[in-house]
Amino acid sequence: MTTQTITRGETVLDARGVTMRFGGLTAVRNVDLTVGSGEIVGLIGPNGAGKTTFFNCLTGLYVPTEGEVRFKDQVLPPKSFKVTAAGIARTFQNIRLFANMSVLENVLVGRHTRTKEGFWSAILRGPGFHRAEKASRERAMELLEFVGLAPKAEHLARNLPYGEQRKLEIARALASEPGLLLLDEPTAGMNPQETRATEELVLAIREKGVAVLVIEHDMRFIFNLCDRVAVLVQGEKLIEGDSATVQSDERVIAAYLGEPFEDAPGAEEVAEVEAAEAQAEAQAEAVEAQAEAAEGEGEGEGEEDQVEATEAEAEAAEVRATEAQAEAAEAQAESTTDAAPGKESDR
Repeated sequence: MTTQTITRGETVLDARGVTMRFGGLTAVRNVDLTVGSGEIVGLIGPNGAGKTTFFNCLTGLYVPTEGEVRFKDQVLPPKSFKVTAAGIARTFQNIRLFANMSVLENVLVGRHTRTKEGFWSAILRGPGFHRAEKASRERAMELLEFVGLAPKAEHLARNLPYGEQRKLEIARALASEPGLLLLDEPTAGMNPQETRATEELVLAIREKGVAVLVIEHDMRFIFNLCDRVAVLVQGEKLIEGDSATVQSDERVIAAYLGEPFEDAPGAEEVAEVEAAEAQAEAQAEAVEAQAEAAEGEGEGEGEEDQVEATEAEAEAAEVRATEAQAEAAEAQAESTTDAAPGKESDR
């Protein structure tokens, strides 16, 4: 598996003072976090702790209200597709595959940030175009072999079992050749066998020199897997350390048992934050899709696979925006009925 050349131990991700506010509501407050090359770091916390919002700040979907995010000592651009091109890839809490595309085509979508062939190459279909197309397919098949999906390359993504859809999302993320992979609840909904297979896959990814930052609610998975674990509670980092240190901290235990902290927000305030986040994510994804499509047109990128990938991503972003807007409306309704404690979504 080919990855970017990174010296082991180098700081890959450096997030400093990251704060994210939605109007007068603060979802993430002054969070610092670093990840070194070849390291697996876990991010845990109760529902509504701000974990996914923090991920969105790291990947350019949100622009932090305060603070900065650096990748390999470079401040990241505030656009998610440019963050991907810089070397950070992610998966999502809710699976976001192109259901009507084949398994192979889904991975080829992830390759488009590394495709260099331009407009005239695609029009003329010269030797360079065919070499690039062949190389992309070969690389995609290597990744499918790596995650165990090569025999199903021509299957539609929607026909894969749930656990294999999660693997496909990881393969697509790896197709962009990241130096850092962000996994948002990769074992959600999995049985113990699937969870163990995911753990082995993440360890194999680390062995290839890719740093990993993972959000997860399965504590056994996190503590078995991670070199370090950071805990978010009410948008703030409560503690960071090795598994033994975090597991024995009384504040962490209290947070997971639901014991209130001093000045802890009420259920209505939590629901308001979740509603604001859902609406902001919907708007950000719609803007991102438009920006990426416009940038592709401006650069004259005409390779067929690349154009199809951009169009597919734009279409998917529109769908996600609609879903997120519906989620925002639902969250807002729940805030008025004090139903926030029962919500399963974690922003």
